[in-house]
Amino acid sequence: MSRPTSLFFWSIAVLTLACAGADGQDVTSDAPAAKKAAQKPVSARPRYRLLVPGVMQSVDPMRALEESVSRHDVVELLAADPKLDWAKDIPFRRDIWALSLQFKPVRMIEVDMPQPSGMMQRKTIWYMVYSVTNTGKVMHPTNDAQLGYDTFEKKPLYQVQMVDRAVRFAPEFLLEGRQHMDKTGFTKLYPDRVIPVAMVAIRHREDPQRKFLSTVDMCREIAVGETLWGIATWEDIDPRVVRFSVYVSGLTNAYRWKDVPGEHKKGEAASGRRLYRKTLELNFWRPGDPFYEHEEEIRYGIPGGVDYRWVYR
Repeated sequence: MSRPTSLFFWSIAVLTLACAGADGQDVTSDAPAAKKAAQKPVSARPRYRLLVPGVMQSVDPMRALEESVSRHDVVELLAADPKLDWAKDIPFRRDIWALSLQFKPVRMIEVDMPQPSGMMQRKTIWYMVYSVTNTGKVMHPTNDAQLGYDTFEKKPLYQVQMVDRAVRFAPEFLLEGRQHMDKTGFTKLYPDRVIPVAMVAIRHREDPQRKFLSTVDMCREIAVGETLWGIATWEDIDPRVVRFSVYVSGLTNAYRWKDVPGEHKKGEAASGRRLYRKTLELNFWRPGDPFYEHEEEIRYGIPGGVDYRWVYR
């Protein structure tokens, strides 16, 4: 090895020792800061996409105490003997729960859908992102109410207690589209459909870190304080639809029932009975045309009408 080459490697060694401390650590780095950063715990929780306030719309569950009781005649008994007065105007009590709902207005996305022929077809999918939370407070009627004084009728007194417990959520989403704002023209119904390829595209667009459930996967028990996120999807929506409503069932177990006079058949339980579930109606409109569908045309609420309401259907 020549002398100039030896001097070169000797200089490199000197510079390396000068940049190191007595314990062999790199003195050019901030050792305390590096040690503190190494000891800082790393959160395993994924970083969800932060939404601007107002993006998610909230719905008031509009709970009422009278939902926990209804009075009816026991038509099965009266069909056997109409003179049974004690089978008339009987109170039926039940536990009532309700979930808290937040949602984004309906949007659109283009997805390549596989066809039976093996080819791919590009379709416009309508979808709605939503979340449900079990806030607890299940209305539970009990007959241990105490007034502190005697009454003429010796009947049990009921009071409604609020209890916390898990509830089972089995949602249904039905889109009802109309051709005109005045409810004239055609009316078409579109049930929610599970579209796996669309779920992947929507999740990548909305929030890749968040777990979104389809309507089928959402059928499960929700613990108190637990929040689940889901996506409802529809396909083949008529582009001429100007006004539409999304009916969401399963957010509460409140219901009403009615026995139609004269329709009960003796010996058949609940024949002639009509059951109506409490359902959320979300209203939208799109001031566009059938030639160019775009999600920016969809507006939440109806001009001169209500944004949402609870109906029994």
